[in-house]
Amino acid sequence: MFSKMKNIDTAFRHVRTFTIAVIACSLLFSCFIAYKSFMLVSETNSKVYILANGKALEAVAADRKDNIPVEARDHVKSFHQHFFTLDPDDKVIKANVTRSLYLADGSAKREYDNLQENGYYSNIISGNISQTITVDSVAVDMKAYPYYFRCFSVQHLVRPTSNVDRSLITEGYLRNVSRSDNNPHGFLIERWKTIDNKDIKIENR
Repeated sequence: MFSKMKNIDTAFRHVRTFTIAVIACSLLFSCFIAYKSFMLVSETNSKVYILANGKALEAVAADRKDNIPVEARDHVKSFHQHFFTLDPDDKVIKANVTRSLYLADGSAKREYDNLQENGYYSNIISGNISQTITVDSVAVDMKAYPYYFRCFSVQHLVRPTSNVDRSLITEGYLRNVSRSDNNPHGFLIERWKTIDNKDIKIENR
C-alpha cells in the first residue's frame, strides 16, 4: 500500500512539474508574440504611403533632424528649378517665379526685379527662348545656423538658332520657417546671390 502511495506521489510530482513547464513555456511564447506584435505595429506606424501618379509609394516617418541635410538640398534645388525654368510665355514665367519666391526672401525678389528691368524676361518671350536648369550638386554646411549653401548647376537655353549651356553657381543661407503648401520643406533662402554665370557650350541648330 505504501508502495502505491509512493508511486502516486511520484506521478503527481511529475504531472505538476510537467504542468508548470507547459505553463512557463506558454507564458514565454505569449510574451514573445506580444513583443513581436508590438514591434510590427511600431514599424507599421512609422511608414506612410503616398499616392503619386496612380502609384503608392512607401515613405518612412523620421525625426526632422535626421532629414535636415536632405530637405535643405531639395529646398535649394526646388527653388532654382522654379526660378530658372522659363518658356516664352508670360504666364509660365510668372507662375514659376512666384513659386520660387515663396522659398526665398527679398534677395530673390530683388534679383527677379533686376532681370525684369534689364529686359531678360522680355527677351525670353520675344526671342522664343526656352530655359531649363540641371542642378549638379548642392553643398550645405550644417555646422552653423543659418545654414550656408552653395549650388552648382547648368542652365540650358534653347534658341531658334542655337543651344547654349551656361554654368551657374549661387550661394546663400537657409533658415527655418513654418511648413506650408507653398513651402513644404520649412526653409527660407536668405542673402541669395549669383557667384558665377558664364557660357560653357554653344551649338548651332
